[in-house]
Amino acid sequence: MKQFSDRLYYALETELYAVSLKATSECQRLKEAIALSKKAMAILKKYLNGYFFGTMEEEIEFFKCIKPRFYSKYIYYINIYNYEIKKPVGTDAVLNEFIRTQLADLNNFFEQNQAFYQYYRSGSTHLDRCYFTRENFDAFAELDDFHGDESFSTSHDYKISKLIANEQFQEFLVLKSKVINQDSTLKTDVPIKWTGNQSDLVELLYALVESGSFNNGDIQIKSVISYFQNILQVDLKYYYHKFTDISNRKKERTVFLDKLKTSLIRKMDSKNELKKPELKRIRF
Repeated sequence: MKQFSDRLYYALETELYAVSLKATSECQRLKEAIALSKKAMAILKKYLNGYFFGTMEEEIEFFKCIKPRFYSKYIYYINIYNYEIKKPVGTDAVLNEFIRTQLADLNNFFEQNQAFYQYYRSGSTHLDRCYFTRENFDAFAELDDFHGDESFSTSHDYKISKLIANEQFQEFLVLKSKVINQDSTLKTDVPIKWTGNQSDLVELLYALVESGSFNNGDIQIKSVISYFQNILQVDLKYYYHKFTDISNRKKERTVFLDKLKTSLIRKMDSKNELKKPELKRIRF
């Protein structure tokens, strides 16, 4: 099961990456992302119908870890789509207020599910058999949290998927708010945006991380990507796929780094040329 789900998830990520590169509207890309996530869920369900779990631990892993990877992505894209179609047109203050309302709703969700959220985040396992197996499944236990049929659902796999999706949506909203507020504080300055190729920036950031240039090397690439996409106002959510593309280049793999080196040396050479003393002409 795990091998199949990993291959399916990689295929889904690849398709989502391709959609993100399309020259269509944001809403259209989100619709396609939702459809792809739903299709992956259907494939996973079909595979499960012909699969027999060898152990209870394997069943728990499926409903606690594997299915939520796909289900949370589906919920996440629906959240983003709803945000895009509902966000008001107006000043930064109006949009900020809308984002604050959305964040407040998320906080209410986390508070209402605080006990289960703590169980999930603490890595607890003592209730896994009740939460993530179908043998103790009661469709009427928590009607608000039951989504799907009994052969493909447990009492809490939807809830854990929604927790993951809402965490990601919360990060999305916080990033949007930071960009708006940053624009407001830097109105008198020249805005700095990354206008180069996204793959070039990914190549640069990976090189800086691997060289230990940030936090004495004690930092993950995900944190660096998140920081710079906020500062430079660029979307790098598919950075891993871009890095994979860079790694699979057949000729020079560090194209951008080589370009940087060439550009810098050219600048140094031109500066040195200006400093050279003018030679006096020898007259015969």
